[in-house]
Amino acid sequence: MANKSGRNITKYPKNLNNLNIGMIFFIVIAIYVVISVVTYLRKDHIIGYEVKEGSLSSNNIYESIALRKEKIIESDSAGNVNYFASEGGRVAVGNLVYTVDESGKLLDYLKSQGTEEASLSDNDMSELRSQIVSFHSTFDNQSFYTVYDFKVSLDGTVQKLSNNNILQNIQSLNNSGGALNSIGYKYSPDTGIVIYSVDGYEEKTLQDLKASDFDQTDYEKTQLINNNLVKAGDPVFKLCTNEEWSVVIQENDEKKVQELLDLQYVKIRFIKNQDESWGKVSSFTNDEGDTFVAFTFTNSMITFCRDRFLSVELITEDQKGLKIPNSAIVNKSFYLLPKDYVIKNNDNTSGVLRSKYDEQGNETSEFVNLSIYNETETEYYVDTSQLRSGDNLIKPDSNDRYVVSRTDTLVGVYNINKGYADFRQIRILYSNEEYSIVKSNTMYGLNVYDYIVLDASVVDESGTSKYINDDNAAVSEEATDEASDEEAEDETEEIEESVEEASESDSE
Repeated sequence: MANKSGRNITKYPKNLNNLNIGMIFFIVIAIYVVISVVTYLRKDHIIGYEVKEGSLSSNNIYESIALRKEKIIESDSAGNVNYFASEGGRVAVGNLVYTVDESGKLLDYLKSQGTEEASLSDNDMSELRSQIVSFHSTFDNQSFYTVYDFKVSLDGTVQKLSNNNILQNIQSLNNSGGALNSIGYKYSPDTGIVIYSVDGYEEKTLQDLKASDFDQTDYEKTQLINNNLVKAGDPVFKLCTNEEWSVVIQENDEKKVQELLDLQYVKIRFIKNQDESWGKVSSFTNDEGDTFVAFTFTNSMITFCRDRFLSVELITEDQKGLKIPNSAIVNKSFYLLPKDYVIKNNDNTSGVLRSKYDEQGNETSEFVNLSIYNETETEYYVDTSQLRSGDNLIKPDSNDRYVVSRTDTLVGVYNINKGYADFRQIRILYSNEEYSIVKSNTMYGLNVYDYIVLDASVVDESGTSKYINDDNAAVSEEATDEASDEEAEDETEEIEESVEEASESDSE
């Protein structure tokens, strides 16, 4: 059918040469930028760590049992007990500790005399405050049962202070006649520290302990209450008669036990008040195979005389120095060079003469700058990147030669004070799972406030091929920055020129 408009439409093939070159070039640049950014982000960056002074302790915290030489004093008559000696206080032989009111009418008599209200002196109030503060500072939510022990102990202290008023009127009570003459005065049979509680551990020794003794859920302590009714043979108080005492831990690791025994004396920190003391080490293994280690002291018994269970910390190591993370520590290989072959310049630089041959095959020498990282009496440690294995070194003023081959490793970290990773040797004094303590102010070593690489694994052997995170590390050297800026400017100029050329091609 003929075209009504009378026009013939001719289709021409697309000309592939009419593509927009500029657009293609920009797409290529965009892809390059994206790849560069992704590559940068995927690289391991160097993060700096500021070196500071610190200390590490090889500590182990244990729940221990306190063993003392304790004597339980029993009542020889029945009646109401009234205590006059302070719990935790020292008494001598013949000191009044308590009275026994066989009639039970003592309180009625005191009330009739109007002495039921006792005023406390400043010293009495100070004793109460000390007891409250001591409990508050050591209270643990996980051991809420200690609140009840504290309540009973505080009640006993208050009643004991109140009983001092009774003691002041004791002569008049004796002269009053009647049933009040039945009050018996009980004196200490020995010298020691007075305790108003019993728990069944008084006779235990290191050889008597069992693993079940450390289970505090079954532990029972009987508090001896003031003005309680007792019968003959009931315990009324106990005396700690010797200043020597021990804390015992359970440790079934034979290696650890032997290490403690080898030390003979170990520093013990008491978690309750952070006091520290040295204990003499001894051990015992029972028939069940449980091993108990005792630390014996000759002081501080009075401080912990009320406690049967104590949390203690064994301090077997306590080193101070520069504290660095273990992740920063690396082993690096170095060439060993005889000192006779190293030339020391006046500007504190060092180097060696290396033999080489020119194009005609004639032997000449070249000076190679070296960085020294450590030294012995006869040799220097130099970086393996500055020389090659097999290099022939010339001894100054001599025809002697030395072939570079011997290597050794040094333990150290990468210092980044100057913006690049520079190896520094360290001397480790002590380390645990996370940190190490290294000696400060050593030759070729670290100083306080130096910046080091936090993770040494991200640094290549040369120490110069990774990026540095400026937020955490030292700032790079100006020369490095300037070189990078120049390269970036050159690349920018090349891109601009290419874009201009592509635009001109489009215009044409």
